[in-house]
Amino acid sequence: MASITLDYHRDSPSLRVVEALADATDTDPLELEPLYNVVDPEALDRLFRTDSPVSASVRFEYEGHTVEVRSDGGVSIDGTLHGAD
Repeated sequence: MASITLDYHRDSPSLRVVEALADATDTDPLELEPLYNVVDPEALDRLFRTDSPVSASVRFEYEGHTVEVRSDGGVSIDGTLHGAD
């Protein structure tokens, strides 16, 4: 199982969600339903910005999958962390 940690200087949480969904579903990111049809990507990015003192997680459904984004940088799909590292 691969885990993913956000690099806030390089990636946005919404971009990492798309990448994790593409990985989990073995789908090209450009072929996925737009994330904004399910959750506001800008709000997600604002909530998890680097200077935010918030310790939180956001969980939502996306095409039958449970997506969770955590303030520690974790992105999981159906309870499994996804990413490159």
